[in-house]
Amino acid sequence: MKGRGINLKMRKYDLYTLLKEELKNGSSHLVTRPSGQAMRERIERDISKEKDGEVIALDFSKIGIIDYSCADEIVAKLISRLLGGEYGDKYILLTGLNENQKENIEVALERKDLAVMAEMRDGGKILLGGLNNYLKETLHLILKRGKITAKELSEIMRLEANTSGMRLLNLHKKRLVIRTEVTRDGGRVWVYERV
Repeated sequence: MKGRGINLKMRKYDLYTLLKEELKNGSSHLVTRPSGQAMRERIERDISKEKDGEVIALDFSKIGIIDYSCADEIVAKLISRLLGGEYGDKYILLTGLNENQKENIEVALERKDLAVMAEMRDGGKILLGGLNNYLKETLHLILKRGKITAKELSEIMRLEANTSGMRLLNLHKKRLVIRTEVTRDGGRVWVYERV
């Protein structure tokens, strides 16, 4: 399989380091809306310098608490703006989350009907936020297999070709899967893979 698409790379953003640089208050907690806004603006400045195709991994592993207002300001607004095309062709992944962080981030995302892929501190990959059941089912299949084409999805789930294609496209538009064009059997095919 020869890739023709974008060259994807992961860029890790250590939120603890950014917190120290931006707020200079000695805390490891992300609390209050003004703090969240300052952090989001810093992340946005950094994201604007990244190349298209980058996966931006926001690392929460050294962060203590993140309250709802900070989760909304940082995560929900970043995802909303990403989907609005403000950052170009990039992806956001949350890493190093604990259960308490997960809960507040999930509430912030669900209230705005947004979703993002996340990796817990124990290494488990999960979806945070709201997503239709049929898209969840498709996403779980991609997570299990690593990558899939519309034709493969049609065969596995016994779907019409246009239905499987739309499901995959919708997951890509939500930035929950990466889409790459490849040459296969003399033709071009979109391959969708996990972030």
